[in-house]
Amino acid sequence: MRQFLPNTIIISPIGEIEDDILKAIEKGVKDAFGYPTEITPLIENVDFAYDAHRDQYHSTPILERLSDTAPAHCLKILGIVDVDLFIPILTHVYGEAQLGGKASIISTYRLKKGILEPFRSEKYVCRLRKEAAHELGHTFNLKHCREQSCIMHYCRRIEDVDHKSERFCRYCKILLNDEIKRLRAKGIKPLPT
Repeated sequence: MRQFLPNTIIISPIGEIEDDILKAIEKGVKDAFGYPTEITPLIENVDFAYDAHRDQYHSTPILERLSDTAPAHCLKILGIVDVDLFIPILTHVYGEAQLGGKASIISTYRLKKGILEPFRSEKYVCRLRKEAAHELGHTFNLKHCREQSCIMHYCRRIEDVDHKSERFCRYCKILLNDEIKRLRAKGIKPLPT
């Protein structure tokens, strides 16, 4: 029988996502937040979120489904898809998250832009790690940051994603640490460092 660590961040591929990509994202998530991680598919597909009028997938219902399927040992979820995501007020999104909630999602679809062989590209992997940490940051109550190099900076264009770093600015790091302390007080502890 499989042993599950409590307070785990689940990375949930939906559809075909390469193992190397998942492992790189998993490492980035573990480094950014300090909680145990596991790669576990929770839902089979996102057909239920398809909008034929836009020829895109509405990310909010996907978040709700991920949250509803979370196992008991799950602290946060990062869904990963390879479809074009949107929310009604924007033409597209690289991802979405429940602010202070459990679920987040990123899409590889637009993060491949300008890269000929994305699965062999460090630039592509770097984009994915940044967006994974950004969306999971929202689940830890972090909002968008004005600092352009901060991982929590809002990105309208792929160039914005490339420009920001893989780190939280000093202010966002303090807010993240405060949230982790709050969780720790409730018995939700990260891995020992």
